[in-house]
Amino acid sequence: MTDATLHDEKSHDAKLQAAKLQDDIGVSADVDNNAIAGLRQRFGEQVLESHDGLDCPVVTLARECIVEASHYLKNEHQFEQMVDLCGVDMLEMPDWPAHAPRFEVVYNLLSISANKRMRVKIGVDDRQLVDSVTEVWSTANWFEREAFDMYGIIFNHHPDLRRLLTDYGFEGHPLRKDFPLTGRVEVFFDEAQWRCVYRPNKLENRVLIERTWPGVDRG
Repeated sequence: MTDATLHDEKSHDAKLQAAKLQDDIGVSADVDNNAIAGLRQRFGEQVLESHDGLDCPVVTLARECIVEASHYLKNEHQFEQMVDLCGVDMLEMPDWPAHAPRFEVVYNLLSISANKRMRVKIGVDDRQLVDSVTEVWSTANWFEREAFDMYGIIFNHHPDLRRLLTDYGFEGHPLRKDFPLTGRVEVFFDEAQWRCVYRPNKLENRVLIERTWPGVDRG
């Protein structure tokens, strides 16, 4: 085998590996500058910040334009799917500005036709409304219910904003960083009433017993 043939095979293998890596992570090697530039041209100062994330471009938008921007990204840049939506509580994040919104809503978008991803973020304070994007991606329905249940983020115009993971009578939002680790109430089944009822948590101090290994304390 000649050196030229060996070089061609190595180059071909490298291209195949790069293509496989692109398929695995679902992003192109080049940043999708067209979508970012398009957002800046269309929404101007409502595009607050953008940078290259670990796996895809990340754009922070003003809360008020999220629905219109979602329509734009889907129709003009082929982001056909929203694969995930989640809330983030920034309450105790180091160096988080005091004036910045407490929560972030994160939208992870996927373009199957172009094999690219984008992450869109908006900031929201407690009790502020975020317009629902269910009219753009139907998958947002359950994701927004989850963010409401876990963080208390309220999605305006959502078709059915109910709790998703906790019980209907549950009080509070478990993933807020000020929510007690033990919760506030406990639920149990009352045989007399034949239904689930709530009562305040009664925590007893645990008495820890020193661990001993088999044979050690037997002489």
